[in-house]
Amino acid sequence: MEFITLFFLALSLSFDSFAVSVSSGLMLPGIRFFKACIIAFSLAFFQAVMPLIGWLAGISIREYLGEYDHWIAFGLLSALGIKMIIESLKSEEQRNNFHPLKPVVLLTMSIATSIDALIVGVSFAFIETPDQPLWLAILLPVFVIGSVTFIMSMLGILFGKKAGSHLGKRMEMLGGVILIGIGLKILFEHLWF
Repeated sequence: MEFITLFFLALSLSFDSFAVSVSSGLMLPGIRFFKACIIAFSLAFFQAVMPLIGWLAGISIREYLGEYDHWIAFGLLSALGIKMIIESLKSEEQRNNFHPLKPVVLLTMSIATSIDALIVGVSFAFIETPDQPLWLAILLPVFVIGSVTFIMSMLGILFGKKAGSHLGKRMEMLGGVILIGIGLKILFEHLWF
C-alpha cells in the first residue's frame, strides 16, 4: 500500500476517535495534559492493535478467498464508510453519554472506536501481497494508524474544549467518505489496472 493511501486510511480511521475526543474535551473543559494523554493513548493503542488482530484473522482465510480479495476489501471499507456517515448524522442524544476518564468508559470507547480498524485489518490481508515483508504488510500500518490516532485524539480534546461538538460529526462523515474512496480505489485497481 502506498504511504499516502495508508496515511489517509489512518486519518479516516482516527475520525471516530477524534469525535469521541471532541466530546471528551467538551465534558472535561479543565482536563490536564497528562489526563488527555491517557485518553489519547488508550484510543490509539486499540486503534493500532485491532488492525493487527484483523490482519491475523484475514491471512488465515486469504488463500480460500484470493480471487475475490478486491471485492472483499471494497465491501468492507465501503460498508464501514457508510456506517461512519450514518453515525455522523445521529443527534447528540442518540450518542452515548460518558465520563471519559472512568476506566470502564475509557476501555469501552477505545474498543468501540477501533472496531472499524479491526475490519480494515482483515482487508489488509486481502490487499497486501504475501511476499511483502511483515513490517510493510502490517507493522508499518499499525504504527501509522496508532500515531495518527494519538495525534488526532489529542487535537480532538483540544478542539472539544474550544470548538464544540459539530466539528466531530463532520470529521466522522469525512472519514466515511475517505474509506469509501479507498475501497473504490482498491476495486478499480484490481478490475481495470
